[in-house]
Amino acid sequence: MIHRPLVAITGATGYIGGRLLNHLDQRKYRLRCIARRPEFLADRLNSGIEVAPGDAGNLSSMLSALKDVHTAYYLIHSLGETGNFAQHEAAVAQNFAQAAEKCGIRRIIYLGGLGDPNQPLSSHLQSRQNVGRILRESGVQVIEFQASIVIGSGSISFEMIRALTERLPIMLIPKWVSMPAQPIATDDLLAYLAQALELDVEGNPIFQIGGTDVVSYGGLMREYARQRGLKRLMIPVPVLTPWLSSLWLTIFTPIYQRIGRKLVMSLRHPTVVTDESARRYFTVKTMSVRDAMALALRNEDREITETRWSDALSSADTHRDWGGVRFGNRIVESHSIRIPSKPRQVFEVLERIGGKTGWYYANWLWRLRGALDILVGGVGLRRRRRNPEKMIAGDVVDCWRVEKVMRDSVIRLTAEMKLPGRAWLEFELQEENGDTHLRQTTIFDPVGLLGLAYWYALYPLHKLIFKGMLKNIAHISSRS
Repeated sequence: MIHRPLVAITGATGYIGGRLLNHLDQRKYRLRCIARRPEFLADRLNSGIEVAPGDAGNLSSMLSALKDVHTAYYLIHSLGETGNFAQHEAAVAQNFAQAAEKCGIRRIIYLGGLGDPNQPLSSHLQSRQNVGRILRESGVQVIEFQASIVIGSGSISFEMIRALTERLPIMLIPKWVSMPAQPIATDDLLAYLAQALELDVEGNPIFQIGGTDVVSYGGLMREYARQRGLKRLMIPVPVLTPWLSSLWLTIFTPIYQRIGRKLVMSLRHPTVVTDESARRYFTVKTMSVRDAMALALRNEDREITETRWSDALSSADTHRDWGGVRFGNRIVESHSIRIPSKPRQVFEVLERIGGKTGWYYANWLWRLRGALDILVGGVGLRRRRRNPEKMIAGDVVDCWRVEKVMRDSVIRLTAEMKLPGRAWLEFELQEENGDTHLRQTTIFDPVGLLGLAYWYALYPLHKLIFKGMLKNIAHISSRS
């Protein structure tokens, strides 16, 4: 049996990291996933994969997580960062680079952004390329890939194209929609990343990678419309600022405004491969845009999606550091009901909550809350569930994230909407003489007077919604 060196993957809870993890696991590599919330990976991994807690913003944490690692994938980004994301990305990269050097790592494989460094670039692309420079300065060998638009089911670009093309028969398109790019299929990107593990190369090469076609976002939307049999009219407009464009994306797509603005700014400049050296070193035969789009559409038709861009914790700025924040007294509101059904039946109803199923009561109020959240820069209710029937820790459910799942026993959700505090929604099930005792608990940690005012102003409405939800869950469970 061949002994393979240990490979570490950062960002394994995200879109590319999660796909790469499965890709390498199928090829029998020894893998270690490094995550801030390792419990979010526990139910997704095979027993042979290691999981190590690690926060790239903390040097000692990374020193422990990278011990005995031969090669590390650096797939960390700050796309959802609300502050100075470039400064944050640089600090995190410096920590990682320092830890990698001290741990004796042989190679770092980094996925960055495509763009000519000799031409004006957006702050996002500049930051992505600066991260590559910081990693190379560590003295550890770095293989950097620079890619443009990634086309695959669950990718941020594909979901944006899908939402706009499906919803808008007539589109006013700004200049950035016509800017040339060289998209790459998710499967082709994974093939490049995997082959880099065993690539025989000296120095710190930078490989620009893309598919076979140069096409704009507008061209991608036309191709999507063609394959879906949709007729769409696109009208160019001379002026549409990045702010207005990102607001447009916020209204019509699942993309949050702060992420949309970074994407728009990056797409204002060409992202086309100008260095073909990757073709000399790798055996990847890249797909055309037509084939990549067709594959993404086939995969989207499945009920269960392997990973989505919104799976990453950083996509919703959920890594907020609450250190130093003074919370008020914790507020707990609990209701319970007895249901003439087994816990398994009730649990199956709870697992379907959110998404297309809705929240079992006053869905229009949930949609209103989501719309208000979008207006203040939050995630709203636009994020699609990975699996409409099952939950595992780390999954996204509308404006919540699944924090804990114990089969037929407990589901706990943590809020990711904009709030003056922290909030959880928990369901606990216990069998009693053949029936199920279901307890629903809302927990809120308010910050200051604003947090208290928020809770008590909405308390009557919250009580109505949550009691109505509990009653309907009981009704549906007793019929199933």
